[in-house]
Amino acid sequence: MAAVNVRHELALDRVLLVVANHPWQKSDRRITPAADRLAMVRAGVAGTGGVEASGIEIDRGGDSYTADTLEALAAEDPDRELFLIVGTDVAAELHTWRRPEVVARLATLVVVSRGGAPPAAPGPPWRVAHVRIPALEVSSSDLRARAAEGRPLDHLVPAPVIACIRERGLYARAR
Repeated sequence: MAAVNVRHELALDRVLLVVANHPWQKSDRRITPAADRLAMVRAGVAGTGGVEASGIEIDRGGDSYTADTLEALAAEDPDRELFLIVGTDVAAELHTWRRPEVVARLATLVVVSRGGAPPAAPGPPWRVAHVRIPALEVSSSDLRARAAEGRPLDHLVPAPVIACIRERGLYARAR
């Protein structure tokens, strides 16, 4: 929903949903394999115009850092204008990222706020755009728990994602 709203609001040609290979922020916990996460994102955006799943970080291998990804995208097309879409929670933590100055130089930061959440705005050197989206009371950890417990996911995630989760046996209690 955030990708669709940002694409519309900022009149972007396309939005890439980049799936991390090894997310450095989650190195302390077990995560779903990258190939499974990419399959779910692909299923979730199938048929959504201008929104694409990207395995650029998986293809590169190793730890995933946004600065590296933005450099790779900029190298593909130096005239391409890049935007980085993040939530207000992430915007407040950008100073902890690897090479945040590269991220700030290469991309306009798009801070998505849900409902009544106050917009966060890091100061210079960031170029910032704000986009408000509808608030949804759903979290990824809740969705994984629902799947593990066999509770319905209908209308919380797209039907093709539910099918992908079931086909791959993701989030079953045995995991």
